[in-house]
Amino acid sequence: MTDEATFSWGHAALRVDFLIDTQRRVRIVGLGPDSPVVPSDGLPLVEVLVAGHGRWAATERVIGTVFGERLAYQGHEESREGEWLCLRVDLADPDAGLTAEVHLRTPEGVGAVQSWVRLANGGEQRLVVESVTSMVLGGIAGGGDGGADGGVAGLDVWHADNEWLAEDRWQRRALREVLVDMNFGRLLAEARSSFSRTSQGTWSTGRHLPTGALTARGSGRTLMWQVENLGGWRWEVGEYTGVAYLALLGPTDRDHQWRQALHPGDELTTVPAAIAIGASPDGGDGGDGFAEAAAAMTAYRRALRRPHPDHTALPVIFNDFMNTLMGDPTTERLLPLIDAAAEAGAEYFVIDAGWYAGAEGWWDTVGAWEESPTRFPGGLIEVVDRIRARGMVPGLWLEPEVVGVRSPLAEALPEAAFFRRDDQRVVDNGRYHLDLRHPAVVAHLDGVVDRLVADYGVGYLKLDYNVNPGPGTDLHGGSPGAGLLAHQRALLDWLDGVLDRHPGLTLENCASGGMRSDYAMLSRLQLQSTSDQQDHYRYPAIAAAAPAAIAPEQAASWAYPQPEFGGEENAFALCNALLGRIHLSGHLDRMTPEQRALVADAIAVYKRIRTDIPAAVPFWPLGLPGWTDPWIALGLRGAATTYVTVWRRPGEESAAEQTLPVPHLKGRDVDISVLFPQDTKSSIGWSPAAGELTVQLPVVGTACLVAMG
Repeated sequence: MTDEATFSWGHAALRVDFLIDTQRRVRIVGLGPDSPVVPSDGLPLVEVLVAGHGRWAATERVIGTVFGERLAYQGHEESREGEWLCLRVDLADPDAGLTAEVHLRTPEGVGAVQSWVRLANGGEQRLVVESVTSMVLGGIAGGGDGGADGGVAGLDVWHADNEWLAEDRWQRRALREVLVDMNFGRLLAEARSSFSRTSQGTWSTGRHLPTGALTARGSGRTLMWQVENLGGWRWEVGEYTGVAYLALLGPTDRDHQWRQALHPGDELTTVPAAIAIGASPDGGDGGDGFAEAAAAMTAYRRALRRPHPDHTALPVIFNDFMNTLMGDPTTERLLPLIDAAAEAGAEYFVIDAGWYAGAEGWWDTVGAWEESPTRFPGGLIEVVDRIRARGMVPGLWLEPEVVGVRSPLAEALPEAAFFRRDDQRVVDNGRYHLDLRHPAVVAHLDGVVDRLVADYGVGYLKLDYNVNPGPGTDLHGGSPGAGLLAHQRALLDWLDGVLDRHPGLTLENCASGGMRSDYAMLSRLQLQSTSDQQDHYRYPAIAAAAPAAIAPEQAASWAYPQPEFGGEENAFALCNALLGRIHLSGHLDRMTPEQRALVADAIAVYKRIRTDIPAAVPFWPLGLPGWTDPWIALGLRGAATTYVTVWRRPGEESAAEQTLPVPHLKGRDVDISVLFPQDTKSSIGWSPAAGELTVQLPVVGTACLVAMG
């Protein structure tokens, strides 16, 4: 091939432009609704690190691999699967026999694209893969104010730290703060480092979110991404040829002890990753561009997940755990709670941890999932029957992937049913970890779920995951990371099987709250617990930020009003969940009639607005919240009505009035009202010309939900 060639693929909301250079290497040179084809010396379509071949330069980055440059274009094919437009680009290295199929797909009308890669060894020699990208995008420039720096100086990077009880802590930083300007144009060299985030062990979001973004400060154009794996992942932003690049990967050797041997005829498939695109509607503030990218990613997440009635019904769930029974349920404690939850308007009642254990303790004896006769003298069915009699669907808590070290299952299951490393069972916090590749494990867990559905009529399972046993299992002779990925794919298959057998069953994703909040899990499971945070004044920072990483109708936040709280404090706690999914808790059975009426009012308001949530997209009038911000706001933009929850938290001194930009309503006369709490000291105002909502909350520790339409 002596001349460069180009081709494009996509639809009106998303177009991808490809360049095939004279050596038949393929690059993405345009991404957006109207991206031009611009010749580029950017990065290969796939970067593959193979043992014994390495990279072209000494670097900590995942780019610059020998095989990445050698994989040559063989052809491409377009297809369609329902609403998804699909593209496959074929690459090959004829010398080594390594081939790569790069798969891209995008939902019609959505500005987002998903990508994954299938590698195959068609040669005669064994190849050991140490990392392979799911998506690589180069040539990202800040534009406008990039200046002589080639555009990197005009870019901001968004990233989110995660921690138990402190999830979704987003930060926006100038990319030049983390990528030092070393004047590579004069040095005739390239950087060796990057700005990256990775997971650790089996918690996909135990340290960071697999989601991030780049915003061009001048135009507001934003690229948002996510890696879709429940274990190892890496995303990396760096500088290459004077502009930025983005690489998205699943597990790697350096980060996760993942290596995959490909014998002749073997193949592997990477985990999926996705990029969404947003631009500031007025070409101004990059924060608007972030909201537009989040809207596109939200639409993509909705297209990605398996259909389920919960996604549109959004039933109100009462769970007995948080700040209430805390893992110590009994018939005596549950019956009055069930009655109070029903009176408040709950539609599901979930019995959380502890229902299966007696005096022996419920932490390191888990595994059999049989009811405790000491907790339920009349049988668990007595409690479940009360739940149904009060018009609610019963639910139970499970932690299916673990077996306690004191559980009979620890001896009954074969050794190959457990994670092992260096010929020893992996133990974490008093639990062994099951390996769902083993048929005995699948048979055991299928039996548990089918029994609970048949015997108790359970319609909801809260699936928790409170361990992080490290890089994985080397039981079958491979790397621990490869064993972990295989187990996790088997887990996803098991979840699909459960929902295939029980299509009306609702499954909640929980891992000590939000420690496994990823779209490998959320493409199957209906809800995500956003946190285990017990302080209702800290929760707004989590609840408001969650929709950047989770579709609002899947983001379940706790609302735990208490009898010892005053009315304003209970209203604050209830506001934490009104623009997502409600996990109602608290000692409702001990409340006064006035307190119960306030809870019932909040639930009634939620039931009026919940039909709008499944199609609404998030925005942040005050920006994504800081952990200690005194004022926080989350908005949902619906087709006819916009909703905004506003919190004024105790602590730092703050003004009693806050102005909130709502740019998509600028220039419009809209009706505004406080939906909850109705008896409030708050006052609101609207300026159509400025596109600004003014909220006054004279008392700290108060909140309100506003409707605009």
